[in-house]
Amino acid sequence: LCLTRYARGLPAVLTSNTSNSLPPFLPSLPTLSVFQNCGPETSALLARAEAKRRSRFFDHRSYQRARRRRKIGPSTAAAMLRSCVRPLERCFGRLGGGDGLMWHMDLKPHASGEFSIAVVQANNSLEDQGQVITSPSATFVGVYDGHGGPEASRFVSNRLFPHLDRFASEQGGLSADVIKKAFDATEEEFFHLVKRSWLSRPQIASVGSCCLVGAIAGDTLYVANLGDSRAVLGRRALGRRTVVAERLSTDHNVSVEEVRKEVAELHPDDKQIVVHTRGVWRIKGIIQVSRSIGDIYLKKPEFSRDPLFHQFVSPVPLKRPVITAEPSIRVRKLMPHDLFLIFASDGLWEQLSDEAAVEIVFKNPRAGIAKRLVRAALNEAARKREMRYDDIKRIGKGIRRHFHDDITVIVIFLDQDRQGVHSKIKGSIYDCTTAPVDIFSFNADELGDPVQRVE
Repeated sequence: LCLTRYARGLPAVLTSNTSNSLPPFLPSLPTLSVFQNCGPETSALLARAEAKRRSRFFDHRSYQRARRRRKIGPSTAAAMLRSCVRPLERCFGRLGGGDGLMWHMDLKPHASGEFSIAVVQANNSLEDQGQVITSPSATFVGVYDGHGGPEASRFVSNRLFPHLDRFASEQGGLSADVIKKAFDATEEEFFHLVKRSWLSRPQIASVGSCCLVGAIAGDTLYVANLGDSRAVLGRRALGRRTVVAERLSTDHNVSVEEVRKEVAELHPDDKQIVVHTRGVWRIKGIIQVSRSIGDIYLKKPEFSRDPLFHQFVSPVPLKRPVITAEPSIRVRKLMPHDLFLIFASDGLWEQLSDEAAVEIVFKNPRAGIAKRLVRAALNEAARKREMRYDDIKRIGKGIRRHFHDDITVIVIFLDQDRQGVHSKIKGSIYDCTTAPVDIFSFNADELGDPVQRVE
């Protein structure tokens, strides 16, 4: 009701002049709790509303009679509250309506258009990480799908871009060689972290992360990946009003026959290098991906042989590394018929085909498009279990992993009119949007400021 009192006065206040003789604004405690973070402009507006509350318009008998008859229902009050909260959500994102394990952020500008991001958590600790870093001339996208724990994906989220930025500065621009050096430096730095933490946390040697990176510089697109996260381009079919899906990344997963052959050729003396166990193909019966950041115990035999490590993981007899951190890198010129890019962890692609995901983006409004993709995947996961999405929403973290994986989706729109886009982000060197570290325990202290500007 305190909201109703001020909202009704806004039309008259907006057309009035500010007066220095306004009486002091004395809002109620409920009002303060709602508007305390809305800034000085909103407070000033409310003060003017309070000052004009007893103006001729509000004291008119017909208005008072109508006011007594008018009742504000829950939907109206919710709409007014929503209009106040929406500006904050544009900066910090929001939880995904009705699903306490979903977070999303809609339509922020980047150098070549707009982007949208959404995440849903299934594990006890969110093992996915996603980020978009923009400047007036370039855009960087990262999706990091951890396994064995969240440590590796969080580490990559913090360290990969600084390495990429440093090497690009040293070599005078972005290139495939710069990206490879950034991957190598991140892998080496994580290895040193494992060595430093070995005595206190030996299990960190079994933690790893897939790594999918996209970088747009001018009209050139770079895509690099380790593991089975995927980048898909949606481009307009020539001469038709349809869209075509073009996969830009390589799945490093031994469920793919070509990858199994590649791994077997690297280990001709080991007939058990890839085995079919628990319904899927795995390297040494342990891991599905053949490339990653981390997983040091599968790359450095001395760690897998250490008795300290055997307290946490079954011993793995290794003579040499069985997985690598060698990224697949693709460089592509962007064309006028290229419409958008979808970067997502394998949690999305387990449920949706490339073509289905591209059709969803092409046929629906931009607003909330990343969240729409996540919900489409969750609906498909529910359908496979003869359930509804509403049933899955009621399942808590951890148990929910039996129905679907953590999912991170970033949709990058490629607009032809880029001059207007540049003006939106002009004045900042980097604008970094990062998904929450953990959605279930999402709070400002854990996340930090998701929008960081360096002037």
